[in-house]
Amino acid sequence: MAIEYMSVTDVAKRLGISTAAASAYKLPQPDATIGRTRGWLPETIDRWNASRPGRGVGGGRPRKNKNE
Repeated sequence: MAIEYMSVTDVAKRLGISTAAASAYKLPQPDATIGRTRGWLPETIDRWNASRPGRGVGGGRPRKNKNE
């Protein structure tokens, strides 16, 4: 059975983000590289995603309208 690796596009689909966003992330070291093409195993991406820090309490910039 052949091992199938995920491309950046596949990683983006798995994480539910755009390909551009996935390209901007500091992804883990690829499990395979062919030329300039990187490939990851699904387990590698899942483990990396689970260990990423969250946005924290408050989650970003404060709202402009505090009357909500």
